[in-house]
Amino acid sequence: MVQVHDKQFDLFITAATISQRIQELAVEINRDYDGKKPLFIAILNGSFVFAADLFRCVTIDAEICFIKLASYKGTKSSGHVVTAIGLDIDIVDRHVVVLEDIVDTGKTLHYFLPQLLNQQPASLKIASLLHKPSAVLFPIPIDYLGFTVPNHFLLGYGLDYNGLGRNLSALYKLVEKE
Repeated sequence: MVQVHDKQFDLFITAATISQRIQELAVEINRDYDGKKPLFIAILNGSFVFAADLFRCVTIDAEICFIKLASYKGTKSSGHVVTAIGLDIDIVDRHVVVLEDIVDTGKTLHYFLPQLLNQQPASLKIASLLHKPSAVLFPIPIDYLGFTVPNHFLLGYGLDYNGLGRNLSALYKLVEKE
């Protein structure tokens, strides 16, 4: 158990399990994009740990860039997506893989994907470490998925609670008070 601010969190997925799954995803991506030199677009802040670990496991020629979209405040989605840092690379005719830490409501990608598609990439796929199907408001097809998880607030491995906890190497779930 860990405490962050005023909340307690129990271990949910170990660092070893996460690492193993990321290696498996990289094998799929290496196979699917062999000879295509994909561009990975990591969505900050949450995906930076997943993006770094996945990118290190990718053995094909590839590039990576970062954008910043935000919709969370505390443990709840604000309902609004804010672009803080935009895409500064031309993606016309590029094979693009968007990297997300978690797809829960789908609002962030629902907002962002049309902007990418308007730039006419050769292909556009989504890789997400986590997916919460029970929280979906905007269905998003995920091509490379680490784990399907229940609708709990999660912390660690890039996910935070009011700015803290991103540096934890495993994933933790919020302990709900009864």
